[in-house]
Amino acid sequence: MATVSSHILDSVTGKSAVGIRVQLKHLTSDSGIKTLFDIVSDKEGRIVEEVDVRDGEYELIFHLAEYFSVDSASVKTAVMRFSMTDNENRYHLPLMASPHSYSVWWSE
Repeated sequence: MATVSSHILDSVTGKSAVGIRVQLKHLTSDSGIKTLFDIVSDKEGRIVEEVDVRDGEYELIFHLAEYFSVDSASVKTAVMRFSMTDNENRYHLPLMASPHSYSVWWSE
C-alpha cells in the first residue's frame, strides 16, 4: 500500500497545526468520488495513512476554516489534486497555512 503523509504548519504561530481535519478523496474515471480517509492532524501537525492506489486522481483536502475559527478567513479549504501511480511509494505533501493563504510543495 502507498503512504500519504503531510506536515501542516500554522504560519501565524510558527508552530505545527494540531487538529486540522484532512480528507483524501479518490476521483475515479467514471466521475465517482470515494473518501479514503477523514482524519485530524496529530500533536505534531502530521498525518500518515496507508491507501491502496487505483486509477484516477486524488484530492487531499485540508479544512482550514475549522482550524483557524476566524469568520473573516478567506481560505476555507486547501485542496491538492495529484496522481499516485506506485502502490509502494510514499507521497508526502506538506502544507503551510494561515487564514488568508497557504503554500504547498511536493516532497518525497
